[in-house]
Amino acid sequence: MTVLQAIVLGAVQGFAEFLPISSSGHLILLQNVFGIENNVLFYSVMLHIGTLIPVIIVLFKDIIQIIKVQSKFWCLVVATIPAGIVGVVLGFFDIDAIFANNIWLLAITFLFTAGMLLFSEKRAKKVVLNREINFTSATFMGLGQAIGVLPGISRSGATLSGGTLARVKKDQNASFTFLMSIPIILFAALIEGYKCYKNGAGNIATVPLLIGMLTAMITGYIAIKFMLKVIRKANYKWFSLYLVGVALFTMVSYFVKF
Repeated sequence: MTVLQAIVLGAVQGFAEFLPISSSGHLILLQNVFGIENNVLFYSVMLHIGTLIPVIIVLFKDIIQIIKVQSKFWCLVVATIPAGIVGVVLGFFDIDAIFANNIWLLAITFLFTAGMLLFSEKRAKKVVLNREINFTSATFMGLGQAIGVLPGISRSGATLSGGTLARVKKDQNASFTFLMSIPIILFAALIEGYKCYKNGAGNIATVPLLIGMLTAMITGYIAIKFMLKVIRKANYKWFSLYLVGVALFTMVSYFVKF
């Protein structure tokens, strides 16, 4: 992997992890375009760790509150369980490899995410979002996050949609969505790390790896700050339009080898 490829993948991971556009889908698509095959899992683990750091920085006060307030802690646990179960099940099928070998599937999931975001924006404008995070809303958001395990379906977008369905206040929907990313990012890193341990990480280019992680950290921080503002306005249509374009590009890349 070259330094330029590491920067591109790191930026994509950082932005797409927190913008509602699917980081896993974009990474698979770019790996297909770049023709990257070696050490993909190991780089993915390290990029996930890179995106974890800005979440902790931005939401440090919320994390402390989660630790102190037992009810909020258990809401986070409830919200994490569905994605954890789905992640383990899909791990047996190596879902990323299936999508990488059948890149056209990404076009379908990208379009699904686009439709989901449009639905969320319309609902946010029609109903009053005035509810606190509780076990019911945490379950809705957890189920959304579970759907977001699939490549091409945005984890943050699906989680936000779950919160909107449950009529959660916009500010709480935003902060809880990003808090939910912490155990999931850790879980994904552990699963992928185990696969690396089992299969071997191979020869690692240290400099591109570190640059990719740094890029993921910086872009992740920017994305979180940006999304905290966007969610308050529930303005997702531009992300939907972007995803339609990415879906078209995905289909073109399927038929035309770059």
